[in-house]
Amino acid sequence: MTDEPPLHRRAAASRTGNDTHHPPSARPEPSDAGTEPTGGESVPLTAPREGTPEPIVLPEQLAEMVARFAAGTGPVALDAERASGYRYSQRAYLVQLRRGGAGTALIDPLPLPDLNALDAAIAEAEWVLHAANQDLPCLAELGLRPRRLFDTELAARLAGFERVGLAALTEQLLGFSLEKHHSAADWSSRPLPQSWLTYAALDVELLVDLRDALDAELTRQGKSEWAAEEFAALVRNGAQPPRVRAEPWRRTSGIHRVRGPRAQARVRSLWYARDQIAARRDSAPGRVLPDSAIVAAAELDPKDEKTLLTLPGFGGRSVRRLARTWLAALEDARQLPDDALPVTPTVEGPPPPHRWAERDPVAAGRLVRCREVVLRIAGEHHLPPENLITPDTVRRIAWQPPEEITETSVAELLRAHHAREWQIALLLPVLPDALLPHPPA
Repeated sequence: MTDEPPLHRRAAASRTGNDTHHPPSARPEPSDAGTEPTGGESVPLTAPREGTPEPIVLPEQLAEMVARFAAGTGPVALDAERASGYRYSQRAYLVQLRRGGAGTALIDPLPLPDLNALDAAIAEAEWVLHAANQDLPCLAELGLRPRRLFDTELAARLAGFERVGLAALTEQLLGFSLEKHHSAADWSSRPLPQSWLTYAALDVELLVDLRDALDAELTRQGKSEWAAEEFAALVRNGAQPPRVRAEPWRRTSGIHRVRGPRAQARVRSLWYARDQIAARRDSAPGRVLPDSAIVAAAELDPKDEKTLLTLPGFGGRSVRRLARTWLAALEDARQLPDDALPVTPTVEGPPPPHRWAERDPVAAGRLVRCREVVLRIAGEHHLPPENLITPDTVRRIAWQPPEEITETSVAELLRAHHAREWQIALLLPVLPDALLPHPPA
């Protein structure tokens, strides 16, 4: 797939003390269940093949890089670094690419937020990403949208690997160990340290080699078509931003301790006050005010600054400066009329499974049988059950199956819940029986 020497060969040579290139068959072969034999020690990978490139920050540098990648061959490895935990947005603060014949490039999207020219240059190539659903939305903001892709994490799941992180797969399949200690760094800071840039470049150094190894394993297991369907679904849907929840404040950690509508109104008021500040500062909400502080204030309902600042989470200088904001939010919650207080939300779809036996014993039986079917079929094919069918889909079809249970009606229901054809083909011989009130013995 590439004109570069596969790195797994170099790793094997270094472990045996010579520079002989081993044939592709020398790669450790996973078992049917996707677990790898333990061979020699892995080789630490500490620097890219051509060294760590400097980030591209000027339009003329970008134009030269675009021409280089347009002339390259084979798949394009991509990755993006965000500043989750530091920033409000999920934008990319560094984009890494590698292609055969083009080498590695690091792009700083702060001065170069429009990468449409690069997108056009590599439009026909297959893009290789790890955990693509995490990076596709922020890449799309820059104008980068794949037409074909290969997701190494998803491929590893389909192949039955238990450990699917990039470092684990690289070590298992290619014989190289990667350091991942900068994964939670604040990539919005400038200048980026040299060690961070090396780390970022190494994230794409091995992706195409890893793609080839996983593709071979999927082919061996007869799962290539399954992967193709999954990758096509990622291309269609992966760039979509996360769905905005109707009442996001209900996700506040520890809110289960807050009792009563008035106290929940205090959580809601503080949450939105914090969110406005976080968005304005482009700072992660938890760095403005931790969830634990919101819950503590909602429980105690302090009326003055002195009391407020004694609560856990309100001791930091930046939090104290906003004391009037927090007190005003609490006062707003006190002034709400009763009919404006939070009410128990209407749950879309089926109720929590632990209530099924009480509300609908027949549906509860269906759910048990459907889960058993999913676990069995997933086990037979060495798949994580959630990659065969999502738990939410299992609950929905068990709670409200078709009026007439047939293979056709069940297949239509699965498609309505966005199941892929390979998933339907595996489930259809057994799932209709599980949905019957009294399935045949």
